Amino acid sequence: MRIHASRISRRRTTASAVLALAALVGGAAPTALASPSAPQAPSAAAAPDIPVANVKAHLTQFQSIASANGGNRAHGRPGYRASVDYLKAKLDAAGYTTTVQQFTSNGSVGYNLIADWPGGDANQVLMAGAHLDSVSSGPGINDNGSGSAAVLETALAVSRAGYQPDKHLRFAWWGAEELGLVGSRYYVGNLPTAERSKISGYLNFDMIGSPNPGYFVYDDDPVIEKTFKDFFAGIGVPTEIETEGDGRSDHASFKNVGIPVGGLFTGASRTKTSSQAQKWGGTAGQSFDRCYHSSCDTTSNINDTALDRNSDALAHAVWTLSSGGTTEPPTGDTYENTNDVAIPDNGAAVSSSLTVTGRTGNAPSDLQVGVDIVHTWRGDLVVDLIAPDGSAYRLKNASGSDSADNVRETYTVNASTETANGTWQLRVQDTARYDTGYINSFKLTF
Repeated sequence: MRIHASRISRRRTTASAVLALAALVGGAAPTALASPSAPQAPSAAAAPDIPVANVKAHLTQFQSIASANGGNRAHGRPGYRASVDYLKAKLDAAGYTTTVQQFTSNGSVGYNLIADWPGGDANQVLMAGAHLDSVSSGPGINDNGSGSAAVLETALAVSRAGYQPDKHLRFAWWGAEELGLVGSRYYVGNLPTAERSKISGYLNFDMIGSPNPGYFVYDDDPVIEKTFKDFFAGIGVPTEIETEGDGRSDHASFKNVGIPVGGLFTGASRTKTSSQAQKWGGTAGQSFDRCYHSSCDTTSNINDTALDRNSDALAHAVWTLSSGGTTEPPTGDTYENTNDVAIPDNGAAVSSSLTVTGRTGNAPSDLQVGVDIVHTWRGDLVVDLIAPDGSAYRLKNASGSDSADNVRETYTVNASTETANGTWQLRVQDTARYDTGYINSFKLTF
């Protein structure tokens, strides 16, 4: 993954006070954590389990290729072309139509590998991809052998199952991502407009086996996002929205021309917080991947559990999103308040309210809460949904290490014990100094 230098952290001299404020924001009202959506079965056959041993075998091959070629698989180096050849041989034997697309970057020839599975509606193409190149300083086994191997094994699982999806399936491995998404930008830039319009979605997998992993889901497209979240909810693994590499992997090449995108990520150089360690295990205060862009990014730098879960999630998304009748977003009545509400810096909580009328009975168990908050250093913010009877549902806790801007997320809340009609509030409090913002909009979908 290509990550820009992150913003310099502010000094936090009152960390304990921030945590105390976060705990007190709900007042006396009971607070429940927002829960992910319950999984929905696809209309076609369920995806097979992806054997993690097979995925790891591909990583071993990538390691061997790097070791035999100067210790890396970087753009313009022989280790990269050997990686392309390894994948192509596997895919050709599995019945794919493969294409090696050539481009030039930094004076060296680069390659994309494209693999099309025969059949499916050629006017509806679902793509899944990963960058295949490493940096020159190491073999790139997590970044991004992990994504490349999982995409490969999912493609091979399609072949083993004789899967015949409604949509056409296309898998891709990109070159020169580490130099600025060069390969994927070249591919998208050379697609005729008519061909671009046929791509119903692109799924990206960049670093999915980090040794101190988190479970992060891209939030660029609500349908794709929900597909991944449903899978992880079904296996009892909480997720967070991916922000560390937002827009800095190959999905950006597709998103920039209007193609729906989504994907998974387990973290790079950012530090795992104590709350994340409680949620996912691992070591708080340590990077998700201490060997990011380093020579130690070897086969020893992989968390097998994360690799296994994300490989299965990849296959689930490919099977689900390539089947007819499974890609429509959830429908329902939506109530929205678009009036801006200023959030005072390190001050009292403020609320955006909306009134629901004309409904019968209680709210659903999967109430969709759309939040759009414009705010620098969003880790300052604590966000709650307040039901008409005053019950509070925690949507987001404060996190001193989350330096990203803005909160744009759809949360799923089990509000089945709440009367639907009445005034609902989105309550937001800034728990630390220096950064400001406002509630841009708040909506509920029943």
